[in-house]
Amino acid sequence: MFHRISATLLLAVMAGPVMAQTLATGAEITAAISDNTVQGSMTASGAYTEFYAADGTIKGDGYTGTWTVEGDTMCFSYGEAPDCWNVRIDGEAVTWVQDGADGGTGTIVAGNPNNF
Repeated sequence: MFHRISATLLLAVMAGPVMAQTLATGAEITAAISDNTVQGSMTASGAYTEFYAADGTIKGDGYTGTWTVEGDTMCFSYGEAPDCWNVRIDGEAVTWVQDGADGGTGTIVAGNPNNF
């Protein structure tokens, strides 16, 4: 019995990091984010709620910006040079990844419930 439990734990440990590190493709990012809102928190800047319109416009509380998908990254611009991030998507959960480190998380909410 010990061997069966050990083998199961070993497989779970081996499979876990691979699944956790799966980054979304550009097509997956667009499908999940376009015309939806993401609300969450960034390590460097704190809480955010943004609607990502299909036309590439970002709408937040009192500000706007633009978003694009370039290759397998999502790029954000708020009047300055674009800042691009890799994205992990697991259902409605989003993790923003830059230079191999998690920089924030969020939850995808259908549509534009805040009417930005």
